[in-house]
Amino acid sequence: MDFPNDQAPGAPIRSGIPEHGRIPKYYAVKAHLSVLTDELGEGGTLPTERDLAVRYDVSRETVRQALRELLLEGRLRRQGRGTVVAGPKLEQPLSLASYTEGVRRQGRRPGRSLIGLDRFPCPEALSAEIGITLGEPVWHLERVLLADDDRVGLESTYVSVARVPDLDTEFDPDSSFYAYLRERLGISFGDADERIETVLATPREALLIGTPPALPMLLLHRVSRDTAGLPLERVRTLFRGDRFSFTTQLGGQRHDR
Repeated sequence: MDFPNDQAPGAPIRSGIPEHGRIPKYYAVKAHLSVLTDELGEGGTLPTERDLAVRYDVSRETVRQALRELLLEGRLRRQGRGTVVAGPKLEQPLSLASYTEGVRRQGRRPGRSLIGLDRFPCPEALSAEIGITLGEPVWHLERVLLADDDRVGLESTYVSVARVPDLDTEFDPDSSFYAYLRERLGISFGDADERIETVLATPREALLIGTPPALPMLLLHRVSRDTAGLPLERVRTLFRGDRFSFTTQLGGQRHDR
């Protein structure tokens, strides 16, 4: 099976061809499907696995492997019993803007679904990160992140009860936590330390987000401080790897390489 004629050398779909030039059948099917998704456009429905196998003269398992890769990359998504072309990934800025602000800028409707709000004595490792003593009460706010009612992530926020004593009665869990701090308590964010890594969700996390356990996730760890430099919150956010990408703006002096 050949690659589609319009797959130019160096295009992403061709970059996986090994040096010996022998192209796996599933990868050639993936190349054809990538062209097909461009032709169908967002929301377009792909033919059935059986029809695709006949079209490309391969086994259904070969088609499944190509579809699995495109699903993991976020090019396709399941809808009912069929497969449709997915829209562009959500771009989340690496900044102190909230998730709500980032999603709204892309014309999507942000939301959150409350999993739980618990209060417990702060353990030692967490106390150092949010600047309170061992055993002081701390809130744990866990919510599923939504974009146009689709589940796209899972967010866990830890914050001292002393900083936000009425979180359980004043805060709307469907709203922005950052906006609540700013507008109700007069607390503004100053800076933060953030780390990103790729992980697989636990069975519980996959169930809450509604994804297969094998789907790669982007995990963000953030420790934020207020404008006085005092620790404020620790956040652990799990984003669907097939639905999100992250952007940032770099500056500084230009150096020769």
